[in-house]
Amino acid sequence: MAEVVLAQESEAIAKSGGPRPPAAASVPGTASSRRWNVGDFVFKHLTMLFAVGVLSLVFLMGWEMYRGSSDSIAKFGWNFLSASTWDPVRDEFGAFPFLYGTLVSSLLALVIALPLGLGVAVFLAELAPSWLERPLSFLVELLAAIPSIVYGLWGIFVLVPWLRLEVQPWLGSHFGYLPLFQGPPYGFGMLAAGFILSVMILPIIASISRDVMLAIPNLQREAALALGATRWETTRVVLSSARSGILGATLLGLGRAVGETMAVTMVIGNRADISASLFSPAYSMASVIANEFAEATTSMYTSALIEIALVLFVVTIFLNALARFIVWSVTRRYKTS
Repeated sequence: MAEVVLAQESEAIAKSGGPRPPAAASVPGTASSRRWNVGDFVFKHLTMLFAVGVLSLVFLMGWEMYRGSSDSIAKFGWNFLSASTWDPVRDEFGAFPFLYGTLVSSLLALVIALPLGLGVAVFLAELAPSWLERPLSFLVELLAAIPSIVYGLWGIFVLVPWLRLEVQPWLGSHFGYLPLFQGPPYGFGMLAAGFILSVMILPIIASISRDVMLAIPNLQREAALALGATRWETTRVVLSSARSGILGATLLGLGRAVGETMAVTMVIGNRADISASLFSPAYSMASVIANEFAEATTSMYTSALIEIALVLFVVTIFLNALARFIVWSVTRRYKTS
């Protein structure tokens, strides 16, 4: 009976010219299945508008600062960055003392914070047990959330008296033959600014370096241990692979140190002077803007302060962009490998 049915079906197919192809199924993702969706269109372009708006805001800030500093740029030109005179009475302005103070205080903060932050990152990523790593990482990152004014008050009432009574007299008595440690121990000055900045950038360097080290594949650690490497030698292998990311974390910390305002203003001494001694009061670009902008009575005075803000803006954008690019390139390379 089955043979008769099959024969009848074959005869019917032959008379109709062969079997009909099945109807094309709608496959998700193909052109035939794509439909214009109003919600998706609005959401995509709205978020794109937000992103472009943030970028436009950055360019708008730069343009407004450039326009506000046009008088100073036209009068002083590039000499503004190399001149040392800051005399609002005669409208003579030079930003070199503030560039010097910003550079020295930031580099001093890096010298103090980089080994500490790197040590914290190595412990959290390679050595700490899991029950200790999580709460300790939270506490380290919590340091970055403390307002700068709190750091400034801590600097005035705790750090500066300690430096004036303990640290600076000891440094002067043991290393007073060096220009860095000469002069009376004021407490306020470049050394205080470097110390307080090091505390503020420590969580940035530590947390980002830890994340970069955790992004290194475990295969590298296992390979080093399989070859007979010790725990320290294995950590050196991880540090070698993460050196670009650690450099990016350092640059991010430097960007934070360069742009810090209130804490530095409260402890640096606020004197437009260039001195080799770390005990001497100084000025930074951010602190001079915070201190003197309300006192600017002439248009040239205001323009000079806005030009300092423009220089600070450009330097900070450059450092942060470079650091973010380095960290992103390192983590992306190891996550995709």
